[in-house]
Amino acid sequence: MNTIEAINKRHSYRGKYRQVNVPKKDLITIMECGLNAPSGCNKQTTSLIAVDDREILDRLFSVIDPHVAETAPAVICVLTQRINAYRNKCFAVQDYSAAIENMLLAITELGYSSCWYEGHITDDDRICDKMAQILNVPDNYELVCFLPVGIAEEEAIIPQKKPFDERAWFNSFPLE
Repeated sequence: MNTIEAINKRHSYRGKYRQVNVPKKDLITIMECGLNAPSGCNKQTTSLIAVDDREILDRLFSVIDPHVAETAPAVICVLTQRINAYRNKCFAVQDYSAAIENMLLAITELGYSSCWYEGHITDDDRICDKMAQILNVPDNYELVCFLPVGIAEEEAIIPQKKPFDERAWFNSFPLE
């Protein structure tokens, strides 16, 4: 699979996962792809924690309400630091978003499935803080996302994208 195939094949998977362990070498490859993403002014604000220990996974899933991805054999938790860069602006959101997309593409390339869970854990109930506590994340980091990683047990329902010409144009926005 090449990069363009991985981009076009990638989709969010919210179903159950097969109980097949994800080899550490694959988790390392996925995380390396995330850490090699662009970073505003090279501040490298994104850090990652892979979890493949069933006891820790169960503790993490116990604080996620409503439950999602609880059958995943591994997850990658995405951490960020709010570090100012160019013109005193912080690019942490852009940094971790680029890292997440790189990891989602690597996950697809390696034959696994995943879903970008961010709003589900960063909402007002701050599930992310409970997850961070379980993982001993220091206060100067924020857990902002988790990606389940595993082999899909069910056939994915892939939503249709809007047609290209409804979302992309050449030289200007189309006049009506």
